[in-house]
Amino acid sequence: MTQEALNINKETTALVLIDLQKGIVGREGKPLPTNEVVKNASMLADAFRKNSMPVFLVHVNFTPGTALKVKSDSQMSGRGDIPADWADIVPEIGPKDGDVVITKRQWGAFYGTDLELQLRRRGIDTIVLGGIATTYGVESTARFAYEYGFNQIFPEDAMTDLSEEAHHNAINYVLKRIGRVRITEDILKEL
Repeated sequence: MTQEALNINKETTALVLIDLQKGIVGREGKPLPTNEVVKNASMLADAFRKNSMPVFLVHVNFTPGTALKVKSDSQMSGRGDIPADWADIVPEIGPKDGDVVITKRQWGAFYGTDLELQLRRRGIDTIVLGGIATTYGVESTARFAYEYGFNQIFPEDAMTDLSEEAHHNAINYVLKRIGRVRITEDILKEL
């Protein structure tokens, strides 16, 4: 099946990368290793910067006072003592001059941040969205973006998850219904 051209408008498209930070990239990714995700995301970021297109780097950071304290049947695995550089964006990604860094306190990048405002002020109507983990930060952000009316492109090889099954479920049952799923190479060809 031939996929339709993306027809990326460089004036109204931004790159949004989720949680490519030391404390998360250091974990195992599935189906792709995190270093491959970082490599592909870095190529996208470089291409966006070269074309004077906005790059948004989102990372999660919290303290005991700002962490969510919801009751649930399955808790995220304990992190123990968090290293001082846990929330630092990996150097392969940035930030570089002109990048916008967004700090979030939960899975999604819109709630409780000024991401939507920053995108709207720049006239952005389309986002290329990737990062770690597919079913947490990426999917949560994608659902909000869809409800806010943003067009979305998902570079499947610039995201990974904690399980291969979860990644594929997010891609096939959620992301393909609210945007267009491609690989990094397809996006780079259009820039």
